[in-house]
Amino acid sequence: MATNQTIPTPHQLSEYEALMAAGPGVLSAIPGAVYLCDAEGSLVRYNAEAEALWGRTPALDKRERFCGSHKLYLIDGTPLPHESCPMADAVHEGRETRNAEVVIERPDGTRMVALVNIRALRGHDGRIQGAINCFQDITERKQLQDELMRKNRDLEDFFENGAVGLHIVSGEGTILRANRAELELLGYSADEYVGRHIADFHADAPVIDDILRRLSGGDRLDRYPARLRAKDGSIREVLITSNSRMEDGAFVNTRCFTIDVTDWRKAEQAQRESDERLAATYEAAPVGIAEVDEQGRYVRVNDAFCNILGRTREETLASGIIEITHPDDRARETEQYQSQVRGEIDSYSIEKRAIRADGSIAHLEVSSSSVRDENGRFRFGVRVMQDVTERKRMQEAIRANERRLSELLQALPAAIYTTDAEGRISFYNQAAADLAGHEPKLGSDEWCVTWKLFRPDGTPLPHDECPMAVALRENREVRGEEAIAERPDGTRTPFIPYPTPLRDADGRLVGAINMLVDITDRKAAEARQKVLIDELNHRVKNTLATVQSLARQTARHARDVGDFRETFEARLLALARAHDLLTERNWMSAPLEKLLDDIVAPYSGGGERLRLTGPHVELNPRAALSMTLVLSELATNAAKYGALSKHSGVLAVNWSLAGGAEGVLELDWRELGGPLVEAPEQHGFGTRLIERCVRRDLEGHLDLDFAQTGVECRIAIPLRVLAPDA
Repeated sequence: MATNQTIPTPHQLSEYEALMAAGPGVLSAIPGAVYLCDAEGSLVRYNAEAEALWGRTPALDKRERFCGSHKLYLIDGTPLPHESCPMADAVHEGRETRNAEVVIERPDGTRMVALVNIRALRGHDGRIQGAINCFQDITERKQLQDELMRKNRDLEDFFENGAVGLHIVSGEGTILRANRAELELLGYSADEYVGRHIADFHADAPVIDDILRRLSGGDRLDRYPARLRAKDGSIREVLITSNSRMEDGAFVNTRCFTIDVTDWRKAEQAQRESDERLAATYEAAPVGIAEVDEQGRYVRVNDAFCNILGRTREETLASGIIEITHPDDRARETEQYQSQVRGEIDSYSIEKRAIRADGSIAHLEVSSSSVRDENGRFRFGVRVMQDVTERKRMQEAIRANERRLSELLQALPAAIYTTDAEGRISFYNQAAADLAGHEPKLGSDEWCVTWKLFRPDGTPLPHDECPMAVALRENREVRGEEAIAERPDGTRTPFIPYPTPLRDADGRLVGAINMLVDITDRKAAEARQKVLIDELNHRVKNTLATVQSLARQTARHARDVGDFRETFEARLLALARAHDLLTERNWMSAPLEKLLDDIVAPYSGGGERLRLTGPHVELNPRAALSMTLVLSELATNAAKYGALSKHSGVLAVNWSLAGGAEGVLELDWRELGGPLVEAPEQHGFGTRLIERCVRRDLEGHLDLDFAQTGVECRIAIPLRVLAPDA
């Protein structure tokens, strides 16, 4: 490495000048990497080791400054520009650097840690002429230091932050150090714990004495149980694992790990107590409990289980779930249990029959569930069994009673139905369906079986306001109400409801029963009765007027009292016979042929003298009374003066209907074989009575002929006047 500077004499050279004047081999002789910079910081000399550490060969003629490295970094990785490196500080400010650490990056990207020592070189006048840097690769040492520091940190972290309590005790029993877990376990601070004798914290003196004795003898403790006293006075159950540190055969200290098992001990005690309670409950349970293996064999049973089956414990454990099952139920039980064992189902419930030891049948309710290991494999089944034989018997008895009750209610002629507490229809008999005109829907139709409801006055009655709804809502019987049911076909039926609440043994409302009594006939009877009463009132007035008129007219035309009595009685008797006939028919109507037979027949003496022919004709009460008076006058006249006054006389009465429903009744009265007839010179009362009844009362036509051979009377009356509903 040449230079153009003039070499001064030795006694005048400064350090910088001497180094520059010496040959290149001087720097190479120095053990370590060395380089020089001049007063401007330019790199002027370096040895081979510096070149090797830099990984490059700097060119001195390019005036590289401060360092020959490719890049520089601080130890923390921060980039360090060359103009700010320690060599720059030495050149510019004369600052000396001792054992500083920097990171050098080579051109190939590799890095090394260098330990640098830099000193400024001054001339005789004190001015800085340059600087020298001696540095060495300490990468490996640095790595070792870092590894040692990391291990120490890990060890410290392990000690301080371990989840297990750790403390170190001297050979005399003094606590030298304790980690955070140890202090938190007992609730002490480090000042309260460290420096005190370990025996101060043990609840049992013999235990700590034994621990110290064994450790001082070099024994190892593994999960040694002890009890430590916490700051708050509580006792912590612990397990101590410890060994001794011996030097030259002498006991120096111990390293103790303390595991808190207080909660575990409590849990263990609780588990033990729970197991004891479970075992007691298992045996004392009123239901049968059993554990069953994969094949369905019993491996554990309680007393109740054995009692239900009527077997001893030994007999039960020698059997299995299929063996005790009734043959008809075995296939279903087998399928269910195998599905449970395979894991297709977790549990199931079943009702089945079992065969007791004495051969009797027991009805059982069984719930079967699985116990599996952490991998889901079947370990055993748990079965809870309850004897429901008596309940089954009672249910059958209840069902039989319900059937009998249903049959009884179905047989009753009255309409009956029941509801639940909310008013939903739960039962109805056929009579109820007939009254309603449709089949009610059980469980959905509410309050009443009928399609529509009306009050007696014809106004609509909503179902939720009907007597049954009131009975349920107010929890009371409802009596004295009437209603009208309308069927889907539009027909209506009046009825009386008798809703009555149903209550259970505790008096709670559970539903209601209602009986609907059809009062159609009664209503019709009441209507007829009203008609009869009105008609009777009207007829009594008319009859009295008629009797009065008959009496007056009879008296006016009678020859004497005897003649009056005879004629008047005959007319009253005819009127009475008509009243009797109408009374028999509830004053609704009277047959024409019956009137003729009752009124005329007594005068004819029976036999062939009376000939009556004609169709059946119903007369309303008014027409019947009028026809009675007409026929009575004709018959009386025939008996006194006409055909019926001689044994050879014959009376023929023929009638027919002409013109259909809008036509007329034509009646022909003809007397034959009687005495010669002479026409009266003037009409008497009887004739006028006949004319009035036919023409005025019956709006008919009358043709009365007093022929010599016999009286002939032809009457024509409109059917509309005669009809019963007229």
